[in-house]
Parts: sequence; structure tokens; C-alpha cells
Amino acid sequence: MDVIDPSAAVIVGQEVRKSWGKTAVHDGLTFRVEPGITALLGANGSGKTTLLGMILGLHKPDSGSLRVFGLDPSTAGHEIRGAVGYSPEHHTLPPDVRAHDLVRHIAELHGLPNRDATNRASDALWAVGLGEERFRPIGTMSTGQRQRVKLAQAIAHDPALVLLDEPTDGLDPVQRDQMLDLIRRCGTEFGINILLSSHLLEEVERVCDAVVILGGGQVVANGTIEELRGGGQGVVVEVDDHGADVAALLRARRIELHLDGNRITISSTDEAVLDLVRDAVAQVGTGLRRLHPRRLTLEEVFLGVALTDSLSSSASSAHGAAEEVVRARHG
Repeated sequence: MDVIDPSAAVIVGQEVRKSWGKTAVHDGLTFRVEPGITALLGANGSGKTTLLGMILGLHKPDSGSLRVFGLDPSTAGHEIRGAVGYSPEHHTLPPDVRAHDLVRHIAELHGLPNRDATNRASDALWAVGLGEERFRPIGTMSTGQRQRVKLAQAIAHDPALVLLDEPTDGLDPVQRDQMLDLIRRCGTEFGINILLSSHLLEEVERVCDAVVILGGGQVVANGTIEELRGGGQGVVVEVDDHGADVAALLRARRIELHLDGNRITISSTDEAVLDLVRDAVAQVGTGLRRLHPRRLTLEEVFLGVALTDSLSSSASSAHGAAEEVVRARHG
């Protein structure tokens, strides 16, 4: 029997290709998922769910190599599924079954004895905030509660990795915030590696350490969010007050900037410009709170990789994916 290697990278893909009939979904995915909380980011239809299915061993790549904790899902799917929890995008929970009974049953399917599964089910449901509701039939629960049940069944057997497919789908803003807090807790407090499939930039920025971005059938970016954000052009100046007065002085010296309250973003990092910033702050008589390099937002990263990809043959699909994700962020 194959055994997962907890010291190996969580997931490694090399030139993974997958088609459904004549439709190519993945055209050579190469990526790496390290321990922590990683986002699988892409527009709807970019193949996120198909990739999750291959990670679970439910689908086999047409070619290429895929490893989960060092094992090949196509030949060691049983072992991998025993160490992985999965929360599907769509609500497929039986409405007449009590939440505790479902979570206990899933834990038993993962190999836990009945007594342990019963205890773990209770613990998991309390952990996601459904302790008082754990004996209610799932069909009587709200959408937010059913999403929590799906999370509970994914973590009850203490997995090494949890795959979450659009876990905030259908939730209102308050429920979404609560779910994201729960996901972050699972990663930081419970030490579970998480791959979060989403098309929402905001939730990725809130809870994830790293990201795999899909576009045009390929991985267009992969790394920690901090690495991908890198050092944007320019500097950010934060003053105690009178930001508009400081900005007016700088504009009078033909310095390009963007003003947001007492936060001023300047496109140049020239030393002479920085001297002018200090002079303007002193002339206005306010305090200089922070002066630091500007960093790209995840939205800028996503649009940037799509623009770079537009030089390749997958131009329109990648750029269209970027626009869809950004619309989801603002809509």
C-alpha cells in the first residue's frame, strides 16, 4: 500500500493535460502547492473543478504528471482520498439526514471507528459553529449552515489537505465573512493544508498565503501572494493629516500622484522626488507616518499576467478570464 509523504510538497503538477471529448480544459499545467492555504483562482469555466477531481483521483490526466504528497492520484487515489477532505461546490447534502449523522458517516468512510467518528463529528460541527444545531435535518438549515456542514464533513477525519470548491457560493456578505474566518482558522489553528477554489479576488486576499492562477488552459501565475505582488512601481506616503495640502505642493512640482485621504501614492522612486516629499511634509507641518514601496494588488497581478499572456496564442481567453474575475470582485 502506498503511504502519503507529509514531508513532500502538497501538490505538484508537471505539464498536466486534460480534455473532455474535443474540448481542451487543461493544456500543460505546471504548478506547485506548498503547505498553507493556497487559492486556485480563475474565472468560471477555467477548469478549477476538473483539476480538483484529478487531485482526488476521480479523473485521470491525459498526459503529464500530478503528485499529491508524493503519490500519483490515478494509481493511489484511495490512499490520497483517505488523507484529503473535500467540500464540493454544489449542495448535494441529503435533506432528511441530520448534520451529525452525515458528518459521522463521512468520517467512518474515511476509516474512523464508530466511536471516534461520532466524537469527531461533534467536534467538527462545534468548530464550525453548528454545535447547537448538529442534530437538525440538513434540509431545515439555511444556505450558510449547509456550507458549514460541508466544511465540517471535510475536516472531521483530521485530513492533511482539504479541497474547498467555491465555499462561499450563495452566501450573503456576513455569512461570507464568517466562512472565510472559519477557513483561516482551519489553516492556522488546526494546521490543515487548504486548496481553495474561487473566482473572487477579495476572499483570496483575505485568507490565502499563495495562489495558482488559471487562464487559457494554463497556469499563468503560481507563488505566494507576497511574491506575486512584488514591488510595484513607486512609493506610498502616509501622513498624519493635511494630505491634500501635501499633494497640492507635490503636484505643483509636476509629480504624478494619487491621493486617498492622507495616503499619497507616487509613481516615481527617484531620490530627488523623495526629497521633495520630505520637504512638502515639513512645509505643511504634518507628520510623516510611513514611507514605503508600493506593492501591487492581487487584482493588478491578475490583470498583469493576463496582459502578459495576451502575447501568446491564449490571449483572448486569458484576458477574458481576468476581466470576469475582476468584475466579480467589484460586482
